[in-house]
Amino acid sequence: MEKSCPCGETMSMKLRTVIYSGKVEIDNVPVYSCDACSRSEVFPEVKPDLTGLIGQLGAKPEQQTFLFNEWNEWADLIMELYTRQKRPSRQEMDKLIGERINKLLDLLLLAQRLGDDEWIAEVEKRLSQISRRTMST
Repeated sequence: MEKSCPCGETMSMKLRTVIYSGKVEIDNVPVYSCDACSRSEVFPEVKPDLTGLIGQLGAKPEQQTFLFNEWNEWADLIMELYTRQKRPSRQEMDKLIGERINKLLDLLLLAQRLGDDEWIAEVEKRLSQISRRTMST
């Protein structure tokens, strides 16, 4: 997945580690990076969850590591897609998104049948993350 950089070159998607407050490593954060000018931008769809996680850590967090793909459905989808192939197409991403939505809807039905409110909330959160689509993938 790529997008245009303000410098005119192409930014490519990479999974990076974000360091917060010199103590917290947040691994597998989807970031657009430009090799020409070294500009980096967090993938817009994950930005609210990344800032939310950082906000939960507070101003003086303890040293720790997080796998962002466990916090965010987009990061998990992108990680899965990039483990399948080096340069995935938009069509492959769309296919994976459809498969993941179907899987999450099945899980939501099961959680509802079992009356598991925590599980329902988690699946609904993941579905809402996928629906946060500010760009065409």
